[in-house]
Amino acid sequence: MSEKRYKLHPVAAIINFVKGLKELILPFIILIVANGLNFSFNPLEEGFWSNIFPLAILSLISIVYLFSGVIKWWTFVYWFEEDELRVEYGLFIKKKRYIPFDRIQSFNYKEGIFHRIFGLVQVMVETAGSTNGKPEVVLTAITKEAANDIEDITRKVKQETEHLEINESTVLEETAVQNAKVIHKMNTKDLIILATTSNSIGVVLAGIVALLSQLGDLIPYEKLFEEVSSLIKFGFVIIALSVIGALLLTWLVSVLITFVNYYDFTVVEENDRLIITRGLLEKKKVTIPLNRIQAIKIVENPLRQWFGFAAVAVESASGGFGDKDQKVILFPLISKKDLFHPLQNLFPHLEWEQTLTKPPKKAKPFFYRIDFLWLVPLVAICTYFWYPYGLLSVLIIIPAIMIGLWQYRTTGYAMNGQQLTIVYRMLSRVTFVVEKKRIQALESKQSYFQKRRSIATFQATVMSGMMGATARARNLELEDVEAVMEWFEK
Repeated sequence: MSEKRYKLHPVAAIINFVKGLKELILPFIILIVANGLNFSFNPLEEGFWSNIFPLAILSLISIVYLFSGVIKWWTFVYWFEEDELRVEYGLFIKKKRYIPFDRIQSFNYKEGIFHRIFGLVQVMVETAGSTNGKPEVVLTAITKEAANDIEDITRKVKQETEHLEINESTVLEETAVQNAKVIHKMNTKDLIILATTSNSIGVVLAGIVALLSQLGDLIPYEKLFEEVSSLIKFGFVIIALSVIGALLLTWLVSVLITFVNYYDFTVVEENDRLIITRGLLEKKKVTIPLNRIQAIKIVENPLRQWFGFAAVAVESASGGFGDKDQKVILFPLISKKDLFHPLQNLFPHLEWEQTLTKPPKKAKPFFYRIDFLWLVPLVAICTYFWYPYGLLSVLIIIPAIMIGLWQYRTTGYAMNGQQLTIVYRMLSRVTFVVEKKRIQALESKQSYFQKRRSIATFQATVMSGMMGATARARNLELEDVEAVMEWFEK
């Protein structure tokens, strides 16, 4: 195997510099707001030094980030030796990392703006031990040909280790093309529905509130109050139209964010692995070996459940798009009637429509009892301090009990051979499907009050991230919980 050493593309220095600058955006905005958008560059004017000193500090930090980015690019090299991908970087402190090819699980890719201009790609190497959300190695900017070479070399070495006969790389490419199959692809209509039924609007509103809180000193609240007061005089219709207009604008922004993030979302199955690509400005590609998928989650928030839509995520022992969360979105939005066909193609050994074992009627109060108990003191306090209007706080108990009853009607589980299915709800309905061999821990719990009514709770945990992913079936018959524990022990 060639021991030729390869360097990153010079654009990697710029990308590392830009990443460092992102950390300075918030301090820079705070500096501008704190100075009331007034900057003086005349040494004779008052406030010159109070403005220049912070800017000088930020400029010095920017220079340090630029120098650091150049040094990391200049010293970073990678090569192939003794069936390993080897990486070395650092000026004063040399850091080395050797990764055997047989430990490499997948290669994930990102194409940012700089990457796409120069035809480059960022490669994140995931290994069997990558469970903390961070890739083992990140090649910040290399050519697509170099990325393909790394993947081809890794594939060849793995197949040689498994004593498989390999022909030329063209044969491998032909095999990949033959095995590639598009599982799911989102269109524009799906993107609009996804944005409408997701929490993107809440994110936009939270961002606006955060921005207004930072610019609070610059907003003329008194003048705005006078304008609003004069607007109220025109009647309810004008106010309603203004609120609708603001919500419509927020919705359009959320649709734009969703469109950019999930543009051309495609799921492809190829050679026992899933390849997920998405993104408009920053194109992302994540590869998940099917044997690394620990569990499948079907999530239906109340709005999507009402309209017959759901989202599907997989809990993976591999990383996602370089995020800390190991939950990878498989289908961001899909109709319930079209859901089971692609899942059956991907996981033919699993059953997707089963009869659930439900909690007994005697367990019904346990779903809202705790909420009721902590709400009673809250109602008492509100009533005491804001009587008589505080009495209205008693109405909070009604939705709390209704949500508890909703959770009671949703909760259930099913065992089928080597498969365990758990259905539960906080607000969104979650169907958690896992194979017995993927369960890291199965735990039963029983409080004093549950013991008196012969009911119990069990939860299953699979490997995903640092803490794992957990699904819980609450307040079931004790006999049912014992049957699940016995099934797992065997």
